[in-house]
Amino acid sequence: MPVRTPFLRTALLAAALLTACGTTPEPDAAAPPAAKPSATPSATPSPEAAGSVGGPGTACALPVSLSLTKGWEPEAVERPADPDFAELVEQGPATIVCEAKSEGTPHIGFLRVWTAPKGPARTALKAFVEDDKSKALVLADVKAGAVPAVEARYSVYSALEEEWREGRSFAVQTGKGTVVIVELGGLDAEEDAVVAAYELAKSTLKLT
Repeated sequence: MPVRTPFLRTALLAAALLTACGTTPEPDAAAPPAAKPSATPSATPSPEAAGSVGGPGTACALPVSLSLTKGWEPEAVERPADPDFAELVEQGPATIVCEAKSEGTPHIGFLRVWTAPKGPARTALKAFVEDDKSKALVLADVKAGAVPAVEARYSVYSALEEEWREGRSFAVQTGKGTVVIVELGGLDAEEDAVVAAYELAKSTLKLT
């Protein structure tokens, strides 16, 4: 059975809607910058793990494993056969390999896992974010599980929604030198329950 590619379907739908509208909306230059990470503990709830991805027998073969909360379903993403659509699975130095969507919850969110070639995690993450229409990037050294990581907070412009939204992602360097980037997104990416799913994935990450 071929692996489904929800990411590609979403990207193609967005492209079609923008084409129908005639032109791509321009971002509002006066939009406020993204909030910087705070040292104050967040009130975001801590959900229990209800599944995992990345390990043996899971939906995606990854150089890391991480936990998913209830209702988040992962699927592998394959590079499209048509080279005209190859850019839909690439951003900066990274290629998307897996997507977990919150289909079993009341929210609209996703966790996308990207891989980048061997190199520093900070360099790969910065290039990844800057390849999108983003601003106000803030990078911080954090831990993903017990693994040193770099986290990015920024504002990203959604042409489909015609607004700036908060974005966040983190990157780790694997034992083989490649970099894994985990990105949070979706219409409800700023909701507490969706952020909690991202935080769970980050706190439970392990190298495989």
